[in-house]
Amino acid sequence: MIDKTYDPKQTEPLFYDAWESAGAFAADVNSDKTPYAIMMPPPNVTGSLHMGHALTFTIQDILIRYQRMRGRDALWQPGTDHAGIATQMVVERQLADQGVDRRDLGRDAFLEKVWQWKEQSGGTITRQLRALGASPDWQRERFTMDEGLSKAVRKVFVDLYNQGLIYRDKRLVNWDPKLQTAISDLEVEQREVNGKLWYFKYPLENRPGEYITVATTRPETMLGDSGIAVNPEDPRYTELVGSCAILPLVGRRLPIVADSYSDPEKGTGAVKMTPAHDFNDFEVGRRHDLELINIFDGTACLNDAVPEAYRGLERFEARARIVADLDAEGLLVKIEDTQHVVPHGDRSAVPIEPWLLDQWYVDAKTMAAPAIAAVEQGKTEFVPKSWENTFFDWMRNIQPWCISRQLWWGHQIPAWFGPDGSIFVALDEDQAQRDATAHFGHAVELSQDEDVLDTWFSSGLWPFSTLGWPAQTAELNRYYPGDVLVTGFDIIFFWVARMMMMGLHFMGEVPFRTVYIHALVRDAKGQKMSKSKGNVIDPLELIEQYGTDALRFTLAAMAAQGRDIKLAESRVEGYRNFATKLWNAARYCEMNNCEVGAEFNPADMKLDVNRWIVGELSRTIDQVAGAIDAYRFNDAANALYQFIWGSFCDWYLEFTKPVLTGDDAVAQAETRQTTAWVMRQALTILHPIMPYITEALWRQFGTGKHLIGAAWPDLSALPAASEAAANLEWVVRLISEIRSIRAEMNVPPAARVNLVLLAASDVTAQRLAAHLPVIRMMARIDNASCSNDEAPAGSVQSVIDEATIALPIADVIDIAQEQARLNKDIVKLEVEITKIDKKLGNPGFIAKAPEAVVIENRERLAEETRKRDQLQAALSRLAAL
Repeated sequence: MIDKTYDPKQTEPLFYDAWESAGAFAADVNSDKTPYAIMMPPPNVTGSLHMGHALTFTIQDILIRYQRMRGRDALWQPGTDHAGIATQMVVERQLADQGVDRRDLGRDAFLEKVWQWKEQSGGTITRQLRALGASPDWQRERFTMDEGLSKAVRKVFVDLYNQGLIYRDKRLVNWDPKLQTAISDLEVEQREVNGKLWYFKYPLENRPGEYITVATTRPETMLGDSGIAVNPEDPRYTELVGSCAILPLVGRRLPIVADSYSDPEKGTGAVKMTPAHDFNDFEVGRRHDLELINIFDGTACLNDAVPEAYRGLERFEARARIVADLDAEGLLVKIEDTQHVVPHGDRSAVPIEPWLLDQWYVDAKTMAAPAIAAVEQGKTEFVPKSWENTFFDWMRNIQPWCISRQLWWGHQIPAWFGPDGSIFVALDEDQAQRDATAHFGHAVELSQDEDVLDTWFSSGLWPFSTLGWPAQTAELNRYYPGDVLVTGFDIIFFWVARMMMMGLHFMGEVPFRTVYIHALVRDAKGQKMSKSKGNVIDPLELIEQYGTDALRFTLAAMAAQGRDIKLAESRVEGYRNFATKLWNAARYCEMNNCEVGAEFNPADMKLDVNRWIVGELSRTIDQVAGAIDAYRFNDAANALYQFIWGSFCDWYLEFTKPVLTGDDAVAQAETRQTTAWVMRQALTILHPIMPYITEALWRQFGTGKHLIGAAWPDLSALPAASEAAANLEWVVRLISEIRSIRAEMNVPPAARVNLVLLAASDVTAQRLAAHLPVIRMMARIDNASCSNDEAPAGSVQSVIDEATIALPIADVIDIAQEQARLNKDIVKLEVEITKIDKKLGNPGFIAKAPEAVVIENRERLAEETRKRDQLQAALSRLAAL
């Protein structure tokens, strides 16, 4: 007996545990089925489920459940990332609450604390993924610092070093002075701030009383200046190129060089060069052989490379002192207010410093070439395809990849230093010691590099390290390369590119055949979610209120390619109502004794209505399968919604009520079996998106223990029922048109009107006669007839195929009142249309507004115009009465 209402809170955990204990998620490396593999982007071990997770893991779960049902040996490889900085910060904060500093503990004791935290608290995200209904092969779960993956990391580092693709170099890095580590570009947040632009005069050498004026937002870095750049096309400075200026407060000679980096339109057109503390200046300095002068220590305080008066000052304290001293010397020209972008550490929230440091680098340019070629040749395809341009743009301009981090938590770099600074890179310390002994001729003391590897280094190996590499395992041979990678656009460069480079280099093959880039989930107004805005939507709260299936269906239905998702809670509520509609339909079937007999064959059906719904089902199955195969998840969800809510519930169940309450026992038996059989197939094709409610109803309508293990339906062998389809589609169109007219004209729901079909063909007349009981019931028609005469007086008219629909309604509505209502609504729409049209006609709006906002306005304009035209047509109909 199906419960009166569906309670997700009670049933979801029960089904999930049953699936997992039955091994329903497990791949089988010994299977003779065609393999299908998705590598789960490993969420941070510190993480908790946010809406981006909910979207990406829902999409992956849809794919994996669908492919299982299609008969594939489907592996969804799960795991978590050790998340170097994030995890270390969590544990450091906990220790700080206890008055303990990690440096007091020492490295080994601190790492022991981190591992303890990981065991106690690191499973939050995987528990939440279970709540989302995600069905990866949990028995294969990996962690980027488990022993197998650590072995792979060490081997990759050693091999790339021996091949000359990893090297040590002194270059600029993004330095976080609070965390005291280099951070990746992904961990840098660009913030627009209100600042100052200071203009200073630098004296020209051997030209008393003459100066060159430079402008800067960072006066504290001037003590590290080693040159001045001007544009070679700027006539103001032509005669100064090749001469020198003198750095105030220091006395250093600064060569004046010509370089196109200097913009004549910005500031004074002369740019002070600090190659050790600015990425652009570093490149200019390399072109002109300018000196690299590092003036900061790891805490962003001034070091001994500056005059004694400034040593030890914190950078912003030094800024104020330098400005004051230059002003005192008469070298401060002016100060302007300005808005500019300052890079901040996304975790520390402090401005980062470009800092010159010895670091480990990967020769990314060399490794990028095969990845670029693979995408160019179609070995890996991006969906949507437009993201390939983003991939190419970044890869073709790729810079050396800094892979060392000044942390304790992570993969410690397998490099050891000898007493003279010689470097020995090896898989373990014993091998490094043997190499050092061979190098020096005797045993020496070695010290391992204290830095750890960038988290992206280990996660870049994920597609093959999780399958057992460097061992040649059966899993590696079977599931590499994967079929699709599902991820967000923000890590194309940081993760996708690295996996492509590493996979091609070490496996000789791309790691995945398709990269599906999903959109960003925004709030209902289209704004990016952030804690500061207070607009963060918690997926777990939505699951608690509306159930997992409602959230999953919402995300799928809104996941149009290339379009961000504007998520409103009302949408989730709406799809919860869809789940309720399905549940009530199942209860209706049960109450009407709808069951599938062992002898039932949908090809043997006689009734048009039953042949029609099976045809609709077959079409929907093909639509859903085609949409999922093409990563058009919104089309799949919408096809399911239209069939289940529309064709099945709103039309078929209503069409067949007269049959089930009639006297024809044969027709009743056929209809009961058809209804239950169609419900069974509908549950099957809905399951990948809404796994819980479909599994719950499977007990009533399905065969076999679990729906998750059922086969995807294939109705291709059924004979076409084109005549039945045409007949019922005509009925649907007729009833829909009559309902539309009634709504437009505000005909009272209880009012029954007559229907006259003018100039109807014999086929139309036969259709009307055959389905008259249903048409009268669903269109609220009193009498219906065909006629070749004029339309009855007071009729509103429309067209269906060759016939004209005439509905005499003048006696059941207040025509004057309806005309006033329609005119009022039309005026409102005209105002809105003018407002949107004006906005879209503004070149400034088009230039500045995000593409998604422009598209949204265009769609609103089209929708409002459609509504207005519809109301004007209704007004014209009224006028004709």
